[in-house]
Amino acid sequence: MSTREHILAAVRTALKDAPAVPDIPRGYRLEGEADAQQRIEILVDRLEDYKAGVTVVDEDAIPATIQSILAGATTYVAPAGLDPAWLAWETDTSRTIYDGGAHGPRSVTELDGTDAVVTGSAVTVAESGTIILDGSPNQGRRAISLIPDHHICVVRSQDITAILPEALRKVDGTAPLTMISGPSATSDIELERVEGVHGPRRLDVIIARS
Repeated sequence: MSTREHILAAVRTALKDAPAVPDIPRGYRLEGEADAQQRIEILVDRLEDYKAGVTVVDEDAIPATIQSILAGATTYVAPAGLDPAWLAWETDTSRTIYDGGAHGPRSVTELDGTDAVVTGSAVTVAESGTIILDGSPNQGRRAISLIPDHHICVVRSQDITAILPEALRKVDGTAPLTMISGPSATSDIELERVEGVHGPRRLDVIIARS
């Protein structure tokens, strides 16, 4: 008997008595109760607790806020589908490195050599402070949000949900989802916090009120 046949025989033996599968209780919450303003307040609290920078502005202030945060950056990455109005203030076009579209994908070396990345977002969960990217044109490839050391992410207030089940209903589960809860960080065996191990060391979130 081959190894494969042996494994399949063991599975058949284990299932021979056809054990009943118990019903799984699914009484978890599907929707939160927080209103729009409360969702923003909860999200700000969570993000600040994660040591992310947070700025709450009206939508028309997005470009100026991005400009301010990028003041010290020599170069930064932007997905090809980013709203051009957000970077309309930029006069030094050599600072902006576009990724995707007609520009093609940038190499890991190019991305690693940039100071920051600016993206939009798909949906955000207030309760956990989790921002979800789904690879849409205004967010770009997963690589551009993971390799540069500083991520500037715009979250629209209408895309903030109270809890996770609400958020998951708003995204395509087959898309390459990236879930971000604060800057990249981990702790070693002595609980020493280390930042920037598997993603950006700095996260700045711009919450745009509609």
